[in-house]
Amino acid sequence: MHNFIKFSYFFILLFGFSCGDSKTKKQDSKSESAVTTSTDVKTATGTKTILFFGNSLTAGYGLDTEESFPSLIQDKLDSLNLDYEVINAGLSGETTSGGKNRLEWVLNQKVDVFVLELGANDGLRGVPLSETKTNLQAIIDMVRQKNEDTEIILAGMMIPPNMGREYTTEFRTIFPDLATKNEIQLIPFLLEGVAGNPNLNLEDGIHPTAEGHKIVANNVWGVLKNIL
Repeated sequence: MHNFIKFSYFFILLFGFSCGDSKTKKQDSKSESAVTTSTDVKTATGTKTILFFGNSLTAGYGLDTEESFPSLIQDKLDSLNLDYEVINAGLSGETTSGGKNRLEWVLNQKVDVFVLELGANDGLRGVPLSETKTNLQAIIDMVRQKNEDTEIILAGMMIPPNMGREYTTEFRTIFPDLATKNEIQLIPFLLEGVAGNPNLNLEDGIHPTAEGHKIVANNVWGVLKNIL
């Protein structure tokens, strides 16, 4: 019974990735502004760039920008005196297809580390798995074509069994398969320790709280720190 309840919360959390509100739109606008101005900052200071490219998780849905896990990663970098600038290019409701279509604009700058967090919305909408995998591969290829030296980190994701065991299982394997094929770093499950825990989600039961984002940031840092 406990596992059922836990997974139910997980489903609600994932379902919320496709939601959006006015606050999120403001955050998305801030993300776009950050992408636009970061090149000038980097040129002037020599600072390297870490770009987080994802959906509502990356955007920090429902929270102040500084509470999102990319911002927490920036705080960590600053505390260690590491000369990196974090760019939050998260967009609520984003699919792998949408991400592929807007990527060229996002890459109008040199990116040293690219963290790819997309796919959950595809799974919830029942997008054919081959299409999701193809889109993620295309994004990886586009990043490398722009700058072959860019380090890429892929965030793994899981979905509930509503689409059937075969779909759910194959969806989960997309991420480690792509990481192995492309020899890139993998965060096994971005929401490890957060998914299914109502105490780490907002009152709507959908999105991680500020405390939840702290855990997500730790999950990311566990992989990111190895390539900085």
